[in-house]
This record gives sequence, C-alpha cells and structure tokens, in this order.
Amino acid sequence: MTHREQYTPGPASGAQIRARIQKDRGQNGEEKWTLVLVRELRHSPEKVWQALTDPAHLREWAPFDADGSLDQVGTTVKLTTVGAPAPHVTETQVTRAHAPKVLEYNWGGFDMRWELEAFGGGTRLTLWTNIDRRFISMGAAGWHICFDVLDHLLSGTPIGRIVGPEAMKFGGWQRLNAEYAKQFGVETPGWKPNAPKP
Repeated sequence: MTHREQYTPGPASGAQIRARIQKDRGQNGEEKWTLVLVRELRHSPEKVWQALTDPAHLREWAPFDADGSLDQVGTTVKLTTVGAPAPHVTETQVTRAHAPKVLEYNWGGFDMRWELEAFGGGTRLTLWTNIDRRFISMGAAGWHICFDVLDHLLSGTPIGRIVGPEAMKFGGWQRLNAEYAKQFGVETPGWKPNAPKP
C-alpha cells in the first residue's frame, strides 16, 4: 500500500475566519472573508520556506504551478491554477519576501500571506487568504489537504498533489468541508466536482 492510499485527512482544525474584522466587497459584490489556517510542521522554517517559494516544491503540493521562484520582492511570476475547468493563469508580483518568515503575493485575486515562526524544533505555518464567503469551508478543506500533502513531502513520504476537483473526490474532503462549515457557521456548499459553480 502506498503512502497516498494510507492517507486520510485528520479532523478540521487550525482554521478560523476573520469575517467581522476584515470584510470587504469584491468586484462583483461578493462578500470576502479572511481565512486563517495554522499548521505546526516538524520541519525548519528554512525547509518550509523553500517549499513555499520553489517551483519544483510547489508542484508537489500547492493548488498552482509557478513559472519562477517566489522568494524575492518585486519578482513577477505566472501562477497556473491546477485542476481548473479552463486554463487559469494569473501574473503576480511578490510584494513581501522576508526569508524564512513572511511571504506575500496575490493569486487570482486572493491575497496570500504566509507567516513562518520557529516553534518547538519545527515551524508554525500560518496562511492568511481572502476568499468568497460562500466558499470559505471549501477553501479551508482544500488548504487542509494541501498542508497535509506538504507535511508528507517535507517528511520524505510524498503522496502527490491533491487539489481542485481531485481533492473534492478524495476521501475525507466532503467531511472536512462539512466540519469547517459547521465551525464557521456557514452552509455547506453543495457544489459537486463536476457541476458548474453556482
């Protein structure tokens, strides 16, 4: 049995929303909330930083591919969303890169802020990202799985990237989506992997 076949996501944890403090209206009037995900990893901040910025590492766990490194302020990089129904490529500029502590950029209209803090021989990794309220639990479930895949990759037991519609079909994703929706006090989105977005 492979590591991927043995993988089951743990319970929904380490996520919160900042809806009442940091709320804005998107271009189409949708309500955007800030999703904050925290994960403690058993790896050094330097090792985690490399996984967050290096295109080869990102290809193993992130929901997008990068055509260049994200480790320098001012760098322009094309990010290609993996698993999107149609190609979705966005050009981003790294707005903050303070290795191995803080990384900021925008991915497809979503502000991304990564904070790395040395913690107990490893790293406390925090992701701050704005997301449409209707999809907050889906985003939390997806990033939860991405963080699990990242941890496996850094531990030397890679299970391969699990993102987009593939993640939604993966065992445990529906459960995570429902658990996060309950935690956040929102309805569980009914969007299915092969259904059009509402």
